Amino acid sequence: MADQVYEALRNAILTGELAGGSPLRVRDVAAMVGTSVMPVREAIRRLEETGLATRVAAHRGAVVREFTLGELIHIYEVRATLEIEAARRGAASVTDSDIARMEAACTRMQKAVAEGRVWDALDDDEDLLRTLYSAGGNPVLVDVIETLWVQCRPYKVIGATEAFERNDESLWSPQPAILDAARARDAKAAARLTKQSLASARQRLEKRLEQS
Repeated sequence: MADQVYEALRNAILTGELAGGSPLRVRDVAAMVGTSVMPVREAIRRLEETGLATRVAAHRGAVVREFTLGELIHIYEVRATLEIEAARRGAASVTDSDIARMEAACTRMQKAVAEGRVWDALDDDEDLLRTLYSAGGNPVLVDVIETLWVQCRPYKVIGATEAFERNDESLWSPQPAILDAARARDAKAAARLTKQSLASARQRLEKRLEQS
C-alpha cells in the first residue's frame, strides 16, 4: 500500500498536479487516496529521501519540493564542469573490464527504456557513467559528481518521464556514443559528447520549467 501511495504522489508531483510548496498533511493525503495514515507516512518519507518533498519544520510535516530554474542552472553548470573532465580522464584510462561493465549497464538501460522503467533507466545510465568516471582514478571527483546526481535526480526524473511520454529517444542516445568513445580510448570525444549530453538535458529541462 505504501508503494501505491508513493507512486500516486510521485506522479502527481512530476506532472504538476501537486504544485511545489503544497503541504503533504498525512491525514489529508490518507483521505485523498483512501487509505490509513501508516502507508502515507512511509510514502512521504520516501518522497523526502528522493528529493521530491522537503520537511518544513519539526511537527509541521512535509511539502512538495519546488523546482526552480535557478537551481537547475546552477546544478548543471557544476555538473558540466566536473563531468566533462571526469569523462576525459576516464576515457584515457578505462580497462577492458571497465568497458565490459559499461556495455552491461548500457544494455540494461536500453532494456529499461524499452519497457518504460524510468528510474531503472536512470540508475543504469549513472552506472555506465560512474564506471567511466571512476576509471580516471580520482574518487573525490566521482563522490562530488554522485552528490550532484542525488540533488539533480528529481529534475532528471521530470525530463525522463516527459521523454517517455513523447517517445523521445534522444535523451538516451548519447550513452552508446560515449561508450564508443571509451572503447576507442578517445578522451576528446568522450569529453565532447558528455558536454553535448548535459547541455541537451539542461535545455530540455529549462524549457519544461519555463512552461510550468
